Amino acid sequence: MAANLDPVVRETDAFAMHMEEDPLLRSTIVAVALFDGTPDWDVLVDRMERATRLAPSFRSLLVHPPLRLGPVRRVPDPDFDLGWHLRRVAAPAPHTLEEVINFACTSGMTAFDPARPLWEFTLVEGLTEGRSALVMKVHHSLTDGIGAIQLAQHVVDLQREPADPGPMPDVPPADRTSTARLAIDSISSNMSRTAAFAGDRLRRLPGDMVDLARNPIGAASRSLKVAGSIANFVRPVTHTLSPLMTGRRLAWRYLALDVPFAELRRAGHAAGGTVNDAFMAAVAGGLARYHDRHDQPVDELRVTMPVSLRTADDQEGGNHITLTRMVVPVGLDDPADRIRAIDRISQEWRHEPAIPYSNLIAGALNLLPQSVTGGMLKHVDFLASNVPGFRDSVYVGGARVTGFYPFGPTIGASANFTLMSYAGTCNVGVTADLGAVADPEAFIACLIEGFEEVLQLGGGQGNSSSRPT
Repeated sequence: MAANLDPVVRETDAFAMHMEEDPLLRSTIVAVALFDGTPDWDVLVDRMERATRLAPSFRSLLVHPPLRLGPVRRVPDPDFDLGWHLRRVAAPAPHTLEEVINFACTSGMTAFDPARPLWEFTLVEGLTEGRSALVMKVHHSLTDGIGAIQLAQHVVDLQREPADPGPMPDVPPADRTSTARLAIDSISSNMSRTAAFAGDRLRRLPGDMVDLARNPIGAASRSLKVAGSIANFVRPVTHTLSPLMTGRRLAWRYLALDVPFAELRRAGHAAGGTVNDAFMAAVAGGLARYHDRHDQPVDELRVTMPVSLRTADDQEGGNHITLTRMVVPVGLDDPADRIRAIDRISQEWRHEPAIPYSNLIAGALNLLPQSVTGGMLKHVDFLASNVPGFRDSVYVGGARVTGFYPFGPTIGASANFTLMSYAGTCNVGVTADLGAVADPEAFIACLIEGFEEVLQLGGGQGNSSSRPT
């Protein structure tokens, strides 16, 4: 059975849509899955048809109500055509992974057609040694990394022979929506949301009043903490901390890196941190080296990191994250010190009182001119994200997935570093803005050195490497 489609887009997703008036702020996710063969096309088509029926947001359009009378809404696409979204092409000579990565990068820099659901998958066939790759391009409003893995479970198999997935779910209903109907629905939705918010506040009022009467100082203190946290959340950013990675332009370079998962986890634990802390410490160390190599040392950089708001009650797919901005040390020479410092900073941000209010904060930011909020995003130094993937090998249409490389959007920053664990390996995808990263070869070399340094904390040999082509 298909999940019910919530017609109202979350304010955080609407924020991402409004930002796309500036191409540098697009929220397009690209991922590249590598196969040891070529998936059976009919099986792939069947599985993708099934996945879109189970996640109807992938069969819906994002539309702005007239005069912005309400929030961005999802409207089922009455003309949905899977054949437009799922394609197959032959790899160009010399048929290596490098051509796939270049194709993926070009795709990532190309805007979606807003008249269609915001995703495109392309199977690239005819790579060397009989391999192939699936280039997946999805707008962030459709899903976050965890949601993407949930949806992928409807496409992959745990063995090479495709399993019988059972009856095909029904096609989600879709009707054409007139402008007048959209305006009426938006006004009705606004009234319902206002009533729901007022009702929620009235239900909480007695308890709030009792709390205020019993402990006025504590209640006032909590309110001040929330207010201060929200102010910290939206504090303007007027300059980059990096003296080197300051330029921005619509020209990207995708870079890929392999890191052993077990060694990275041991390194994090050895310093009292997590896999994510070790990942962040390695990226920080690589960035410090890159600045040193260009004679512009730096002690701290500003990073945007996602915090998951997903709960057990949320439907599969969907975007359930909020973005936090924090300043992390990159100039600490000892990688263990970097891990501990990053762990402390990350824990503080995950417990910020403003986190539960992130959707309301995004709604307020949506009222500001795009130039204001866009200017803030362009002064973030880098983005970083860690997505738990499949622990064991998976298959698609009889072909085994040998790697899964995510390339996140820069959203105005100099670079995005995204790690996805898969079958014992951390596949790291890097999106570098060439306006900020003028020397990408040195950039990836420094990043490899940063990972090698961290891996040695766990007794590893520091055997991270750039992905061969």
